[in-house]
Amino acid sequence: MTQNFQNFSPKLSAQTQPEDADVIDLGALLAALWRGKWLIILVAAIAVLIGGYFAFFVATPLYRSTAVVILETREESIVNLDSVLGGLSGDTSVVNSEVEVLKSRGLMGKVVQRLDLTNDPEFNTALQTPKLSSRIKGGLSSRIKGLLRLSQPAAALPSEDVAKRTTDSTIDTLLGKVSIRNVPASLVFQITVESEDAQKAARIADTIVDVYILNQLEVKFEATEQATSWLSDRVAELQVELEASEAKVKDFNADADLISVEALQGLERQLKELRDRVNSAAITEENARQRVAVLKAATSRSAQAEVANDAQLDRLIARADTDPTTAQAFDTRFAQIEIRAELEASRALSQLRALRTSQAELEAQIERQSQDLITLQQLTREAEASRILYEYFLARLKETSAQQGIQQADSRILSNAVVPRNPSAPRESLILAISGMLGLMLGSGTVLLREARNNSFRSSRELEQHTGYTVMGQIPLIPARNRKSVLSYLAEKPTSAAAEAVRNLRTSVLLSNVDTPPKVILVTSSLPGEGKTNNSMALAQNLVGMGKKVLLIEGDIRRRAFGEYFEGVPERGLISVLSGEARLEDVLHHDSRLGADLLVGERTTTNAADLFSSESFRSFIRDMSARYDFLVIDTPPVLIVPDARVIAQVADAILFTVKWDSTSKQQVEEALHMFESVNQKVTGLILNQIDPKGMKRYGYGGKYGSYAAYGAKYYRN
Repeated sequence: MTQNFQNFSPKLSAQTQPEDADVIDLGALLAALWRGKWLIILVAAIAVLIGGYFAFFVATPLYRSTAVVILETREESIVNLDSVLGGLSGDTSVVNSEVEVLKSRGLMGKVVQRLDLTNDPEFNTALQTPKLSSRIKGGLSSRIKGLLRLSQPAAALPSEDVAKRTTDSTIDTLLGKVSIRNVPASLVFQITVESEDAQKAARIADTIVDVYILNQLEVKFEATEQATSWLSDRVAELQVELEASEAKVKDFNADADLISVEALQGLERQLKELRDRVNSAAITEENARQRVAVLKAATSRSAQAEVANDAQLDRLIARADTDPTTAQAFDTRFAQIEIRAELEASRALSQLRALRTSQAELEAQIERQSQDLITLQQLTREAEASRILYEYFLARLKETSAQQGIQQADSRILSNAVVPRNPSAPRESLILAISGMLGLMLGSGTVLLREARNNSFRSSRELEQHTGYTVMGQIPLIPARNRKSVLSYLAEKPTSAAAEAVRNLRTSVLLSNVDTPPKVILVTSSLPGEGKTNNSMALAQNLVGMGKKVLLIEGDIRRRAFGEYFEGVPERGLISVLSGEARLEDVLHHDSRLGADLLVGERTTTNAADLFSSESFRSFIRDMSARYDFLVIDTPPVLIVPDARVIAQVADAILFTVKWDSTSKQQVEEALHMFESVNQKVTGLILNQIDPKGMKRYGYGGKYGSYAAYGAKYYRN
């Protein structure tokens, strides 16, 4: 037996499936929401009811009152004291700093103290009557701690600590009810207070503004006092420093032999002239020394006459070589010239040394005078700087002293808080709207989560994309009262949607291999209850309707389910035929509704897988293929027993049944993988027991439900 796999395209599916998975199907999303519309409406209605109950019966009315202040960036001052107590600049950092000052715990503490909010139950939560839920929670907690012996008597706190804790708690509550807002692109601050009492809200807002402005004045007074004290100390220190600096200048003038700057400049000019003379003397000394060296280097009379450059030697050189007297006169003259040159070189060296000594003494004198002058100038500058700094701080001290009585705040009130007439919270309409939106979101999320957790197949397209196999048939749920009524329904209603779906399945199976149509057709599923037996019988019945001779074999020998469909089936069946205990003609059963021969299974102690893999079973299938046009074998579920995989080796076509909206994707994958593990490929899939109304409800009407509606109009049952 061979199989044709023209309808198998797993590679194509594997390529297209990820692309489809990445695309959000908006239509499917909306359809899922529409299917769960009643749940969404119910959740939204419950949320609105809860929100309405809270808004109208539970929430405490709250009132808001706002006071407005403006920050003054210019301060009219009698004296110029910007560097000590100048007005605020008004830039972003200053504005943000003032907002933080308004929200500071120190300022709020003064408000709490002025209004005695520690004795107000709204702000001191310790004075409030505990709610029922709080009392129950506290009682349970105490009881549990008592049973577990975890609670210990708390040590009594000092009264100061108790008062501080109460004040801190009240400040925290007040901060939670106060909001500070800076109007954009302005120096205006809005101080808003929320309270259960309208007059109290306005009173607290005005008090915050008053304390804020008073705090600015206090800060300025304190800063003025600190500045005055510091300036007084600093002026005294600077006066001492000035007196010390002036004393140093005076003492240095008395001790040092100082000259003026002009005299020092004259000495520098003398030094320059002396350096020029030293350079000239050095050149002269060098020339004299070189002349002595040249004279001493000349050894012959001709060379001596040449380097001596003397007229007398020039006259004597002509006869010096021939006349001894002339030669002696030449030598005497040259010796005189040489002695005179040495004397000139000695005088030049002495003069050079004397000039250099004078230069060094003059340089030392200038250096000493310059250093003394620099020291004097430095001491003079220090004394002058001390005088300037002293006079500056003295002037600042006078200005600060004059400023103490004329301080002004950096802010002023634009408008006082107004007692509100109506509560600002709760806003019933807003609470109802938010509750409704949250309910819609929660309901929609629940519906989508339920949809996302679905792990079954609801359309042939989903099944094909997930498995890569072609869906050959889509069988609707047959409206039969019991299993015995299935064949009667199909026989009595040949134009029904179910009968037409079976015919489509038959056509797809026969066309799966046009050259060699399959004769041995195996029908199976993943698990029991998916309708594979119904499909086997319906397919066999439909093949008989073509005038074909069909044998329906019950391959699920463990259950013997055919007895629930037919009456009067023999006790013996397939096992007896294979073992030779009975003839085929004696165990065959023919049913008029089915129109085909029926070979039932029977219980045996032999392992079913061994039986179906035996040569006797193969020989039996070959014999039956010769006697019948088609063999339809109903096999056990794949995930339960291995029988279907064994029988598949003799089948021409394998039809795998998947129950609509029931069989999980993992079960289908595992079952198909079992076939592939033994080199058996499923010919096609059957999406079974489809609920047409459910298809429309799940948004797949175009894939099955609407086509069935056209069929219902075309055929008349």
